[in-house]
Amino acid sequence: MDHRLVNFVQQGDGAPVILVHGLAASLHDWDALLPDLAAAGYAGYALDLLGHGESTKPASLENYHIEGVFEHLHAWLESLALDQPVVFIGHSLGGYLGMQYALRFPARVRALVLANPFYSLEQLPVSLQVVFQRPLVNTALIEHTPYWLFRLLIDASSLRIGNSGGQGHSLPEQVRIQTALDYKRAASGIYNIPRTLHDLTPDMARLALPALVIWGAHDQTLDPHTFTRLVESLPEARGVEIPVCGHVAHQCHPAEFNRLVLEFLGELESPPGQ
Repeated sequence: MDHRLVNFVQQGDGAPVILVHGLAASLHDWDALLPDLAAAGYAGYALDLLGHGESTKPASLENYHIEGVFEHLHAWLESLALDQPVVFIGHSLGGYLGMQYALRFPARVRALVLANPFYSLEQLPVSLQVVFQRPLVNTALIEHTPYWLFRLLIDASSLRIGNSGGQGHSLPEQVRIQTALDYKRAASGIYNIPRTLHDLTPDMARLALPALVIWGAHDQTLDPHTFTRLVESLPEARGVEIPVCGHVAHQCHPAEFNRLVLEFLGELESPPGQ
């Protein structure tokens, strides 16, 4: 199988916007945002990362290193032959990849939108830090986990305890269905990727481009306080916290997320001072 094979979708015409999902997700993360981007006059491109969705899934664990994932993404971007810098929108691991791309190819990135971005293992709970500091050896348990168990865990994690608004879950049912499907069809080797990330904190001052950081206040995967620190470290960033959401603010409250993104993109089009 060609390890460069990339599954992606494209909607709209105009300035290019690249959308990159997080670990164990897929391009369906952006089902709500892509149509809004197209309607606003942008060309939105969303891909399945290496080992995810319908993109290629190498059998060897050695392929699931952050450099391999980055090169898979980079080769795809090169194949698009875009003639202008992109706006890069990334969630979690996708945020890491967006920042890495901007650091390596600053002239090719116009701006960043970072949703609950993952940039350091220190953002994780201590228990997960310990897990990711050890090598991934046996993936059989992950490979044989049934869909119904993924769905049960996702449903449980999205429950709104004490919610009085009549909605029992922070995520719509269709999103929970797709999330479980994405977990189930992802290659088990992807769980090796976080072990290979290096801390981007020392590099933040070099990301001198417009950036919007959006996160959910109730993120239980990454410490929400680290997003505030990120905003303070980036030279041209501003941050917005969505109070009702967790790790997937772009799916928990898509209307608000999309509004913030489109306003930010509109500001990029406006001349300074207007």
